[in-house]
Amino acid sequence: MISANQFKNGLTLVYEGDIYTVIEYQQVKPGKGGAFTRTKLKNLRSKKILDRTFRVEEKFEEAFVEEKKTHYLYNSGDTYHFMDQDSFEELSISAKQIDTIIPYLKENAEVTVIIYNGAVIEVKLPIFLELKIAHTEPGIKGDTARSSFKPATLETGATIQVPLFINENDTIKIDTRTGEYVERA
Repeated sequence: MISANQFKNGLTLVYEGDIYTVIEYQQVKPGKGGAFTRTKLKNLRSKKILDRTFRVEEKFEEAFVEEKKTHYLYNSGDTYHFMDQDSFEELSISAKQIDTIIPYLKENAEVTVIIYNGAVIEVKLPIFLELKIAHTEPGIKGDTARSSFKPATLETGATIQVPLFINENDTIKIDTRTGEYVERA
């Protein structure tokens, strides 16, 4: 058991029968009354974020999750297959569980699979990925300083907005949390 005054970023816990991770916390000691902890909790299954305040003496069960480094192998229909880098066993995950990362998955991509009680609850990509532009309209000479954007299709099939000076076959860095262009790689 862990009390609310022991919270730290990244801690996983069981709250209201589900698994949450602490995104933010703030210990508050008012001049009058008891101390409390303000938190932002992210549900690892539904991805919803809750703002909650707890008294410091409240106790929670710590959720022990296992993180496995895996490589994406292939998909067959609505099932995506990953290989554990340590044990070389294959994990099969449904498309419904990873729908937010599918646009950025390419063969041999390294992803982290989070497992709780033997079940996959989350699959995380690295924060930044380098992907090649498969198709975009040609860049216009002299358009390196303006902040105008155009659509571009990545090698994975995802479409994002890129600056006008980006061309086909350029490799770019994207932020997988937002799906936005960061820089040319």
